[in-house]
Amino acid sequence: MKFTSIAGLLLLPILLGCGTPGVPLPPSLDLPQPPQDLRVSRKGDSVTLVWTVPRETTDHTTVRLRHLGPTRVCRSTTVAMTKCTDQVAEVDTRTLMAAAEAKAQAAANKTHPTSAKTPPVIATGKDTLPPSLEQQNPTGFMNYAVEALNTRERSAGLSNQVQVPLAPTIPPPSDLAAKVTADGIVLTFTGLPAPNELPELHYSYRVYHQEKGGAPAVLAGEVPMNSSSKLEIVDHSFEWQKTYEYWVTVATIVSHKDKPPAEVEGDNSAPVTVFANDVYPPAVPSGLQAVFSGVGQKPFVDLTWAPNTDPDLAGYNVYRREGQGPWTRINSALLPTPALRDGNVAAGRTYFYALTAVDVHGNESARAPEASETVPGAD
Repeated sequence: MKFTSIAGLLLLPILLGCGTPGVPLPPSLDLPQPPQDLRVSRKGDSVTLVWTVPRETTDHTTVRLRHLGPTRVCRSTTVAMTKCTDQVAEVDTRTLMAAAEAKAQAAANKTHPTSAKTPPVIATGKDTLPPSLEQQNPTGFMNYAVEALNTRERSAGLSNQVQVPLAPTIPPPSDLAAKVTADGIVLTFTGLPAPNELPELHYSYRVYHQEKGGAPAVLAGEVPMNSSSKLEIVDHSFEWQKTYEYWVTVATIVSHKDKPPAEVEGDNSAPVTVFANDVYPPAVPSGLQAVFSGVGQKPFVDLTWAPNTDPDLAGYNVYRREGQGPWTRINSALLPTPALRDGNVAAGRTYFYALTAVDVHGNESARAPEASETVPGAD
């Protein structure tokens, strides 16, 4: 009887300890952190916004997929928005996150089944600017922000805010043409007078090229928009034997007194495809001289000439003939330098020499003006 009482007393604190509640925690609001990396770009009237879907809540806990709602795309002409009064789009970020998590889990199952880490999920939103809005405030800006919601349509506020110019854009020329020449790829199109709207607005034609296969676009040339009926740009930034797409667009540049100029490009013209086939030989070499230099030793003729400055030069060929005989090339391989010693000569004979330049694609120039030299006869 005494033993039972002592055991009960010893067990009582344990039982009391297990049933004692801790400090109550406030319920999580499940509010996603507002995105802070919103970026924006504009092409023509189309605006594209990109941001990272938040992974944490304002309580610094991981966003639970079942509590993640959509994200609103908001815009305003007000410099600093405080709430989303003009919603222009809604992005289903929950579906994006679910797809990313499933992909990460599938990848982890192949390597480390217990560690599935979801990489950052990038969301994209779109907006189209009404031309009437651009005409009302052509030197102004449109401000954008996004608002990440939970399933109860609550948010922790707007993201960082970004802006694009409201400047009107000009349609591109419709007659872009391209021609491959020895000097470069010549792009031509019909230009129009610049709209006489505001002194703060300026316009410029820009021609771009992109190598087939998805390489980044390269600015090939730019000319101001003026009254010229026919404009021409020569592109030297390409590589021979490659295929390119060319297009032209009109950029609107807005000058501001208190800030750097802002600009926006209009829509692209229909692309023109060009194969840069090099069928153009290098320049004809010049300054060929032939000098006998074999006194007192085995006879030979030294040949020298001015270096060719073509950037795609591969080397030189030297041809020789006697009298009215045929020309014969005397070098077995292309000569990399502008000099050659011809030791296959005989006393008492006159030799005529001609010279050509060859580029890396095998195109050979015409022959340079010939030079001749007589090997003295034996005493």
